[in-house]
Amino acid sequence: MKRDLRSHLSLRFLPIYRKMVAGNGLLYPILGFASCVAFIYMSFGDLKLSSFPKEPRLSFVERNGTQFFLDGKPLYVNGWNSYWLMAHSVDENNRPRVSAMLQAGAKMGLTVCRTWAFNDGGYDALQISPGQFDERVFKALDYVIVEARQHGVRLLLSLVNNLQAYGGKTQYVNWAWQEGVGLSSSNDSFFFDPSIRKYFKNYVLTVLTRKNTITGIEYRNDPTIFAWELMNEPRCMSDPSGDTLQDWLEEMTAFVKSIDKNHLLTIGLEGFYGPKSPKKSTVNPEEWASTLGSDFVRNSNIANVDFTSVHIYPDHWFHDLGFEEKRSYVSKWMRSHIEDCDKELKKPVMFTEYGLSNQNKDFQPSQRERFYRTISDIIYKSAKKKGSGAGALVWQFFVEGMEEYNDDFGLVPWESPAIYKLTIEQSCRLARIQGLIHEKGNWKELCSKRE
Repeated sequence: MKRDLRSHLSLRFLPIYRKMVAGNGLLYPILGFASCVAFIYMSFGDLKLSSFPKEPRLSFVERNGTQFFLDGKPLYVNGWNSYWLMAHSVDENNRPRVSAMLQAGAKMGLTVCRTWAFNDGGYDALQISPGQFDERVFKALDYVIVEARQHGVRLLLSLVNNLQAYGGKTQYVNWAWQEGVGLSSSNDSFFFDPSIRKYFKNYVLTVLTRKNTITGIEYRNDPTIFAWELMNEPRCMSDPSGDTLQDWLEEMTAFVKSIDKNHLLTIGLEGFYGPKSPKKSTVNPEEWASTLGSDFVRNSNIANVDFTSVHIYPDHWFHDLGFEEKRSYVSKWMRSHIEDCDKELKKPVMFTEYGLSNQNKDFQPSQRERFYRTISDIIYKSAKKKGSGAGALVWQFFVEGMEEYNDDFGLVPWESPAIYKLTIEQSCRLARIQGLIHEKGNWKELCSKRE
């Protein structure tokens, strides 16, 4: 509409301009220049700003001991996963769905969305081959970051996958093997092959120093990014001692921090205890969990790791437990990690994925609300005591018409009234602890009916 109006105005004033020129030729140079400038401004002047208006200055999220801080005040997170934001934004026709998801999250009081900042090899890959990037896909990620800021949402961006989806460590190993420099065809060579380490460092450097084509801000300087996640669910099963993964984590976390000192950094762990941990037999779901090459306490204790991450999937971890037994285990699992972070690690803990599968034999939709509430209550109680339980991110939310991105955990939140209500309730409980209800109009409007 703005562009149409400008064209209309230009045409409307053209006869007046011609009449003035005919009456006084001396006006020609002055009015010609003025008209040209006005036309250019009206046609193109603020297209960029009208799409993405300038907003108040944002601060980076910081960490002090076991708590997140924002603008000097404690921050507790209620958030969600939509891993598909970048992939879905490559085709500009799909972008309204991305905007709708971010807007919906904001309307529920959700403040952080976790999503993939990787797609290695394959269809619409960000990294086509080592060091080679598709600018179309990078521009999609640019868009996601800007759109998130538009809606007051910060992003937890993951840099690579342990799993094969969207390339992952398997793709890196294949690249090294194809180029004749790989030491092994084992997926775990991702962690110890010097060539592959070099590939990944180059990827990290490229992403962190990327200049957003919309804002002109390098990613490492953009506070819209809540934090970086090094890897989604790292495992190195070829070395159950954990030494190989630990060495990789120490090197890569130091590398990230050498490039970006503004943002927080987490690993992306599932939270399992390793073979030397006293909790391997008392808290781990089963014996296999201590043989994956990761260790929650040892890995998270690395100096450059700002906060810890834990996932919650009792459906995948147990096959013989009923719903109530799983819910009881989740309470034990969460409290154990909060205790680790309160007493030993002295860092915040984020439960960055949690979900309940609809493929369970005894599944009922009402179980999800009770499952989510168990997790929300534990976070709230920790936050109320100023503990290390800093937040949780549900896996996963999406909007209508996106079944290809769904799994047995996903849902459209407004299609589940109980989940929708609980989500807003948790956002408001955490906002009250932070003193946001009476400070900011949006929070007051969202939460006033729930006081």
